[in-house]
Amino acid sequence: MKKYVLFILGCALWLVIPLSSCQTQQPASKAPKYVFLFIGDGMGLAQVAATEAYLSAKEGAVGSKNLPFSNFPVIGLATTFSANHYVTCSSAAGTALSTGSKTNNDMLGMAPAGDTLTSITYKLKRAGYKIGIATTVGVDHATPAAFYASSGKRSSYYDIALQLPASNFDFFAGGDFIKPSGKNNDRPDIHHVAAEAGYTIVRDHAAVSGVAEKVILLQAENKGAELPYAIDRTDDDLTLPQITAAAIKFLDNEKGFFAMIEGGKIDWACHSNDGATSIYETIDFANAVQHAIDFYHRHPDETLIIVTADHETGGLALNLEADVDGLLLVDEKTTPYEVDVSTYMDKNARRQERQNRIAGQNRKIGLGWTSNDHTGSPVPVYAIGAGSELFGGKYDNTDIPKRICRAMGVAFQ
Repeated sequence: MKKYVLFILGCALWLVIPLSSCQTQQPASKAPKYVFLFIGDGMGLAQVAATEAYLSAKEGAVGSKNLPFSNFPVIGLATTFSANHYVTCSSAAGTALSTGSKTNNDMLGMAPAGDTLTSITYKLKRAGYKIGIATTVGVDHATPAAFYASSGKRSSYYDIALQLPASNFDFFAGGDFIKPSGKNNDRPDIHHVAAEAGYTIVRDHAAVSGVAEKVILLQAENKGAELPYAIDRTDDDLTLPQITAAAIKFLDNEKGFFAMIEGGKIDWACHSNDGATSIYETIDFANAVQHAIDFYHRHPDETLIIVTADHETGGLALNLEADVDGLLLVDEKTTPYEVDVSTYMDKNARRQERQNRIAGQNRKIGLGWTSNDHTGSPVPVYAIGAGSELFGGKYDNTDIPKRICRAMGVAFQ
């Protein structure tokens, strides 16, 4: 018997798909005014299942305690391949989710031949909706950038960042810019460029409410380009749930809005095969979704929430050693993201020590991995609200923005 048993794929998956396929045949509901697209970067079915198993273990039982979005009435399944590979990168997947077109890995908002593609955010902005883009990583990282920028190379961070203020979108949030003064620190500071374009930069989520128009919410200065992992953060760190709450309050208006909100560090934890950290990130992501669910309950006939992923990362599975006691070891935080640098003289030694500690905890928890990179597995799509019936069944990730436009009554082409 193989050591690792896939926890989620199998009969449960195939039970979902026929039900969801039937839902796509229901008549379309009223067009939503308020649309949320949540993207858990790297969050496949197994990441959700492992988190739900942990939450069940917290209650002392073998089982699966649903995350808030797992209760959504519509569930779909999206394929994620890029134009040139079965396994996508985040920029190609982000391009598919934002423009409805495939591109090659490492390209962003641009077709393989080099033609610029247009994100649905620009179509929706022209239609009068406010636009918000938020993440837990750099605001010019692959997934958020796919919703406002185009580049032949996803790592051209400064050139991508320049397209943020040019978009004229209403709300941005994340850790910070990755290369705010360019690769060689010889370009105009992007913070100043954004300010000159009319953006107010705030570093306190509560301060967003004091801004009249066009705001960029970032974490405190000198903390880096991404938010700390949920497992490591302190009380004064900015969080994705805080960002989501601030975005809703800022964007809410009679005409409506579209908000793309990314949990970007689920992917990073899974690249490191760090099971405990990935579970904490998934819970934090779910807590952000809960703010949208609360908004939905206030506007049930006018709100659409979609929760999905750009790809799965790590080939995660619960193995036969998983049990309640093992899963509770997630709480012991025995694998902080960084090992004390003063202990080692060599960076590779620090990295190896960290990997050893993570591997040891994974064994105790009962988590197995097949890769340190992305995989080609389809990803789940959860939906609730006005137009949610369009998101059941199996389809490609390029269909998601097309179905969003269809739900909202906005021409895709």
